[in-house]
Amino acid sequence: MTRVPFVFIRHGETDWNRELRFQGQRDIQLNERGRKQAARNGRAVAGILREREWRLVASPLGRAVETMRIVLDAAGEGGRSFATDATLMEANYGDWEGLTLEDIAARFPKQGKAREADKWSYAPPNGESYKMVAERVSLWLTKLDAPTCVVAHGGILRALMYLLAGLPGHDAPHLAVPQDRVILFTEDRVLTI
Repeated sequence: MTRVPFVFIRHGETDWNRELRFQGQRDIQLNERGRKQAARNGRAVAGILREREWRLVASPLGRAVETMRIVLDAAGEGGRSFATDATLMEANYGDWEGLTLEDIAARFPKQGKAREADKWSYAPPNGESYKMVAERVSLWLTKLDAPTCVVAHGGILRALMYLLAGLPGHDAPHLAVPQDRVILFTEDRVLTI
């Protein structure tokens, strides 16, 4: 587990989330439901953010940046600045970005089946596997030396659950990663708020 408190918030919903499209590192904006989810999460962490000084960091993708701004506004912390870090960008799905699972089955049937057989280690053409994302995030975690609130992506949360909560790699890609919940990592447990 991490030695310092760590709050994780997934960005709010986008139209591509609703359509079940692989967003990856494409810069897709929040939809109205996503903005409401971000506000809900801001209200949920308001007390936590007031408890101590938190470092604030978001993925540089627009959906994460907008979510962080909404979270801070809803938490009564709207004047605070935050950093962005490209290490926290979503998995790169390469040639599959913008596609649905049905599109992949039609265009890349052999690769789609290979991914289904091993979602943890399989990298889409010109993309990253979840295992590669976990390696990227692991390096970021070594620098985590203060209580931190992060807004990032589903793939990043799956990597964190593997790295910090001991979720096996073969299970991590199947983890549900809701956009209307906050995950709090402490020294010895993981809480959902």
